[in-house]
Amino acid sequence: MLPKLQYHVEPEKGWLNDPNGLCYFQGRYHAFFQHNPHAPVWDTMHWGHAVSDDLVHWEELPIALFPDQPYEAGQGCFSGSAVEKDGRLYFFYTAVDKNLAQTQCLAWTDDGVHFTKYEGNPILPQCPLDPTNWAFRDPKVFPWKDGTYRMVLGAGVENVTTAVLLYSSPDLLHWDYVGPLFETTEMGPTLECPDLFPLEDKWVLCFSRMDLPLKVQYVIGDFDGERFTPEEFVRPAHGPNFYAAQSFADHKGRRLVMAWMAGQQIGPDDVRCGCLTVPMEVTFNDAGSLCFFPVEEARHLLTGEDSHVHQGPLLVKVSDGEKVLLELPAQDVWDVQILRDTHTCEVFLNGGEQVCSFYFQP
Repeated sequence: MLPKLQYHVEPEKGWLNDPNGLCYFQGRYHAFFQHNPHAPVWDTMHWGHAVSDDLVHWEELPIALFPDQPYEAGQGCFSGSAVEKDGRLYFFYTAVDKNLAQTQCLAWTDDGVHFTKYEGNPILPQCPLDPTNWAFRDPKVFPWKDGTYRMVLGAGVENVTTAVLLYSSPDLLHWDYVGPLFETTEMGPTLECPDLFPLEDKWVLCFSRMDLPLKVQYVIGDFDGERFTPEEFVRPAHGPNFYAAQSFADHKGRRLVMAWMAGQQIGPDDVRCGCLTVPMEVTFNDAGSLCFFPVEEARHLLTGEDSHVHQGPLLVKVSDGEKVLLELPAQDVWDVQILRDTHTCEVFLNGGEQVCSFYFQP
């Protein structure tokens, strides 16, 4: 059986996938996550819950959201986000009913321990692109400068188009459809787990692409509250175990991101599957490149050498022990930092200009 990770969000048992509701609330960091508590395989989704004082050591708490309502009776409580307002923490998530229709729902907590679902759920019962609601999920909600709120959602119409949709609300309860924020026909059937956040004088749109291999796309541009104007497409995080990334702003003003280390291979004796990446701070470096680097609290865990990274005179190669995952000319690599846990490795090149995260067999 694989040993328990020391510095990552990982359940004691069962399955973990997407990070949900990442936030700093009442003096602690909270990471919720997609969770099947019964077996280390994907099944009806719950929201697992872990907390931390330092972003390095995590304590798993009781399950936050159970699929106990008719609108969740199919595949449960899918991914979403959290927003604090007037001391209350609001959660927005996708529910999947017995017909596999996806709708958007609301819950909240006043203490970070007890959770209440809104009696008016679902707050968004219909996808504006596809009345079947087959691909309409993963709400990310954030405050706008005028005191209102914005929500981005992933959506798709099979064999037609995929999009990130934009909604607005004055009060977190009532939502108006603004329109498609970003559309494409070239990135798979659905743009999952969208995120939109400010960084310095730009906005960064993030979404997870289902075209194989699974990947996270970042788009740098401008946003005026209703329209997003793309300027640059980048992928600083290569994975191969990096998906469903979500960001949040903490009380120190940092933009932090965590992702699901998807694709873990487990053995017949393993009781858990899946973890989240180490929390990373998102910045632009002096060259204007989007960078992901471990939060300051985790940097004491970094090393400059590891058996998975070969730093030769001509090439720098990152390997999971079986295959080469990333290869760069040595002249283009000026810094290598590695964070290794019991069976995960995360490699940060050039201050986080490129990130490679993967599992290995200990």
